Amino acid sequence: MTVAVTAAGGQLGRLVVEALLREGTTPVVAIVRDPQKVADLAERGVEVRQAAYDDPDALDRALAGVDRVLLVSGNEFGARVAQHTNVIRAAERAGVKLLAYTSIPRATENPLILAQEHIGTEAVLAESAVPYAILRNGWYWENYLGGLGHAVETGVLHGAASDGRVAGAARADYAEAAAKVLTTDGHEGRVYELGGNESLTYAELAEVISQASGKPVRYENLSTEDYNAALEQAGLPAPYAAALADADAGIGNGILDVDSGDLQKLIGRPSTPAIEIFRAALA
Repeated sequence: MTVAVTAAGGQLGRLVVEALLREGTTPVVAIVRDPQKVADLAERGVEVRQAAYDDPDALDRALAGVDRVLLVSGNEFGARVAQHTNVIRAAERAGVKLLAYTSIPRATENPLILAQEHIGTEAVLAESAVPYAILRNGWYWENYLGGLGHAVETGVLHGAASDGRVAGAARADYAEAAAKVLTTDGHEGRVYELGGNESLTYAELAEVISQASGKPVRYENLSTEDYNAALEQAGLPAPYAAALADADAGIGNGILDVDSGDLQKLIGRPSTPAIEIFRAALA
């Protein structure tokens, strides 16, 4: 059995490859745009194949002989459904036995801006000929690292989540879950709602940052509009700022508070606490 991971040079994809290598039970194919980014993986026995999501011919070559594949959702907003469809069609032509896709929690009812292309991709999968599994990854604690230094420096964590809770986990936890789905049986047709053990409000998240840094940090809640403006003022592109502010509003409404236990069942342990991620980042 051969397992492939798309976007294997990215943050999540590389971690999935690493998890597969630790499992050591199957040959691994890393599908990337730029093979130089994963030259170290090639040196460790990973077969590297070059393909982009918008290149059907290259995808056909990349998936040849592959039994199972993880489709890591792309980052080209506005083009993702078409690009993901290219991968799904290539998987059909290759006779892939299982395609796992990284989606977003509660995708069929999720109103977030970030959810819309996941909804579209899941719809394509539902009508495809390839057996599939949906990995609806919850929030990564690493999502907060970009603003971590500023929060520690100013003593204020800003957001627009009110008292909503987010059940986050480490990116590596989700990668380990994906590797488990790719290397074990019985996942066809399954939809996994993945979230961490910790379900934190932003006020509690600020307390965790205080513990990790040894400096006082408090949470200051803004309106969605004001948080959007603050993100733009900090230099984020307008579409990305709008998506992040919208995500915080969704957290305020509970859309990312996942308590299914699916992640823990797949990885066989509790998820990584937020404080471990923050301490490592601040070390």
